[in-house]
Amino acid sequence: MQDLTPQLRTRLSRVERAVGCFVLIATLLLATGFSYYIYHTAKRKGWFDIKVSYCTTLPYSAAGLRVGDPVKLMGFDVGEITRIDTQPPEDIFNVYVEFRIRSPYFGYLWTEGSRARVLPSDFMGNRILEVTKGTNGVPTHLTWEIREYTVRDALEFPEPHRKAFLNAINLPNQTNNIIPLQPIDRDHLQQLVEAGIDRVKVVDRAANTKQVTAVWSVISNCYLPYSPKAKPYWLPPDEAPALTERLDMMLQEIDRNLPSFFAMTNQLTQILTNAALLTAHADQLLVQSQPLLTNLTAISAILTNADGSLGRWLLPPDLYAQTLTTLSNANETLTNASATLTNASAMLVTANTNLGALIAQLEQPLQNLSTIISNLNLQVQANTNFVTTLHALVAHTDDLIQGLKRHWLFRGAFREKPTNPPSAKPTTTQSRDPKGATRMQQLTR
Repeated sequence: MQDLTPQLRTRLSRVERAVGCFVLIATLLLATGFSYYIYHTAKRKGWFDIKVSYCTTLPYSAAGLRVGDPVKLMGFDVGEITRIDTQPPEDIFNVYVEFRIRSPYFGYLWTEGSRARVLPSDFMGNRILEVTKGTNGVPTHLTWEIREYTVRDALEFPEPHRKAFLNAINLPNQTNNIIPLQPIDRDHLQQLVEAGIDRVKVVDRAANTKQVTAVWSVISNCYLPYSPKAKPYWLPPDEAPALTERLDMMLQEIDRNLPSFFAMTNQLTQILTNAALLTAHADQLLVQSQPLLTNLTAISAILTNADGSLGRWLLPPDLYAQTLTTLSNANETLTNASATLTNASAMLVTANTNLGALIAQLEQPLQNLSTIISNLNLQVQANTNFVTTLHALVAHTDDLIQGLKRHWLFRGAFREKPTNPPSAKPTTTQSRDPKGATRMQQLTR
């Protein structure tokens, strides 16, 4: 540098500055690209998302599952497996699997309906872990803001429907108790005041935080404050055997059923042999039945004649003629009966007409008779002593007639003609004197 001229030194300094600027810009671009790559990778892997730990216990094995495998939810990658271990020897389950679910996907996991399913993914024995969406209950974890208020402060909320009760509250002498995450209303708050409850925990659904605030406790049946050091939330397992295990069980089943299959093939061979013999015998039977078919053809040709061929074939000539005569007589009888019925119908029509006229003629006399009876009824009602007088007149007339019958002068007019009495044997009590008998009869009369 000391041997260079001032002009060269100036030019070299400019080149050095340009190269330095280029290197600096390239370094900045490289650092920016590397930072973007790291940020994109972190975002894709969910490094900035809230993660919640879950666990499940499998009844069979962990074959096909590895730490770091993705966890599926409705076809999306929502987390990864973080731990696979064995259960204690005395436990009813065999494998312990722990995994993490990113935000906001753990909001789909509820206390009822969410399960951890282990399903085959390919024919190489690999399996995947999938969680199912909840259908009922409440979310397992909450990210909403939770605060404790007095009941009187809660009554002053401007929009109480945007907030909800955190846990269930049993109201005394009430059938409609408060359930977890039930929207707040003033009626329930007033019932809390009447029950003497001062403070309640309230969830603000509009205030979403960047951390988990509560986790559901199956033992306590309520929400508890969340702690990262708490045990993972357990999901019920739903494990299907691996595809290789299914193939192994299928091969074992085939191996057990092979003797039965071979026996069935032997029976099928015997059935086919019997079928061949049966077809040979059927061929002979067809040859022997050829004359019968010829006769049937002749009979069918006779029966195809439209001019009463079946009747001529079944009936003798004499019986056929008698049948025709009988049918002709029956036809004449039916014709006469039809004419008789026609005349009877005409007579019935005439009688119906005459009966209508007769009824029309009787209508006026019946009306007159009804008028007479009505007038008589009115007279009887007007003269209340008429019936009594008439009854007395009839009674006195009867007494007069009876007196005339007993008088000696008119007794002969009322004497009844004697009839021939039946012959009877004389009794010991009768008198033998005919004069005395006549006298007794007169006295009796």
